[in-house]
Amino acid sequence: MIKLEKDLWRELKRNKSKINWTRLENRALFGTPDLLGYNSNGHFFTVELKLTLVNKVRFSPHQISFHVKHNLNTFILVACDPDPQLVRLYPGAWILDLQQKGLKLEPLREGLQACCLELERLGACDPAS
Repeated sequence: MIKLEKDLWRELKRNKSKINWTRLENRALFGTPDLLGYNSNGHFFTVELKLTLVNKVRFSPHQISFHVKHNLNTFILVACDPDPQLVRLYPGAWILDLQQKGLKLEPLREGLQACCLELERLGACDPAS
């Protein structure tokens, strides 16, 4: 059951993905995302963890600033219910829309497994291109 952000972190670690996670505890640089991920394609990215029981997702001004300045390879993972299938992934570049529209904003991916698969694919070469 996901009740706190640390519970979302535990669920993410339990998920058998091909991502090496580093939890960032940074009190020196406010707004720095919670996680640094590194996938098997050699691709780094950050993930901000959020938990909400309502439609609204709250961000500090520092978090907003970070995602506006670093709008590539940053993501926001929102758990909106104790059910891990209701975890939603948004690109960091969407932070202002997410703050304004809340969970009415269509996510990039929904469900913990689908979110992890999206992050695992980052930086992969597309054979069709």
